[in-house]
Amino acid sequence: MSKLTRTEKSWVMYDWANSAYTLTVTTTILPLYFKYVAGQAGVGASDSTAYLGYANSISTLILAILAPILGTIADYRGYKKKFFIFFFGMGIVFTALLSIIPSYLWILLLVFYVITAMGFSGSCTFYDAFLVDVTEKERMDKVSTNGFAWGYIGSTIPFIVCMAVVYMSQKNILPISFTAASQISFIITALWWLVFTIPMLKDVKQIYGIEREPHPVINSFMRIGHTFKNIRHHSGAFLFLLAYFFYIDGVDTIIKMATAYGSDMGIDSLTLLLILLVTQFVAFPFALLYGKLSERFRGKTMLYVGISMYIFICIYAYFLRTETDYWILAMLVGTSQGGLQALSRSYFSKLVPKENSNEFFGFYNIFGKFAAIMGPAMVGFITQVTGRVNNGVFSLIILFIIGGLVLTRVPMEKTEL
Repeated sequence: MSKLTRTEKSWVMYDWANSAYTLTVTTTILPLYFKYVAGQAGVGASDSTAYLGYANSISTLILAILAPILGTIADYRGYKKKFFIFFFGMGIVFTALLSIIPSYLWILLLVFYVITAMGFSGSCTFYDAFLVDVTEKERMDKVSTNGFAWGYIGSTIPFIVCMAVVYMSQKNILPISFTAASQISFIITALWWLVFTIPMLKDVKQIYGIEREPHPVINSFMRIGHTFKNIRHHSGAFLFLLAYFFYIDGVDTIIKMATAYGSDMGIDSLTLLLILLVTQFVAFPFALLYGKLSERFRGKTMLYVGISMYIFICIYAYFLRTETDYWILAMLVGTSQGGLQALSRSYFSKLVPKENSNEFFGFYNIFGKFAAIMGPAMVGFITQVTGRVNNGVFSLIILFIIGGLVLTRVPMEKTEL
């Protein structure tokens, strides 16, 4: 971080700030709390899981549809920061409000969670697009990987605090219920997210954009159509999105299915949470390492390294038998997860015209969101047919191979727009 400028550091700090929401709310506390309160209200376990899945799908679908439209409008000078603040504010406010909803109003809890998820994802769309404003093209890999790396560490601090509160409430060390402990966790997450976003709000400004004009909404739709009509002028960016669609589907599937995979192997919940925490710490230095190596070997080369590592992970998963094997698999994921995601973000930033970065990151968001469809379906289908989850994870190798092959058609950095 010492080698980054003030503006770059302030941008990186938003990864540190918002990652608390991903790990604490999305991954652990909210699902556990919702399952508990829904069960108390008489909702069956399978039904509550389905409702939570529907909530995630609804928030993803809404934002995926709106992202390119909002992004195109935000390309007008002065709009990008406003859109970022709107979604960031929405995410923080409704995360805090999760703490005051009575536990018996489980439907309202789910509605508020959908709004928090939209706020989080929406803010990240504009946050990613700010990369072209905070640094130069040759520094994008370094800055982007710093964001992911510090995000991993930033997420662990409130996560440890929140899990400690929940654990002590369960063991009667603290005289509070599980409901109260969960609600306290929501407040801690919202405060962490708010406080560490202040540098972003103060120091990061939109530099690139197009001049404002009358009827911005109508003209934004026309610009989207113009982009597709002249897609040959942006072929590198759209080829990258196609490659990204396949390999990031594999990455996201491994992340989302990891807990279920470990549970099927008989690993207890506490151990799974410990493995998740250790993986975050492993991912930190390796994300930085990817950024450092990209300076010497180019970002595209390191994307191939990350894809190759995931191909090896799929092969290793096929032979998984013991808890030790699962630990090794998780650490392997940690070595490349952040690096591959961070370099994908920075590589795409180099391919798009800076004045239209929001529009293109809207498409980036769509491809990232809808990429979470094929992988889980493949794992589920292959697992059901063969009776072994190992085979399901192994099938993901197809997505990484296709993504890698399409990536060969994407221009190297020296020919970027």
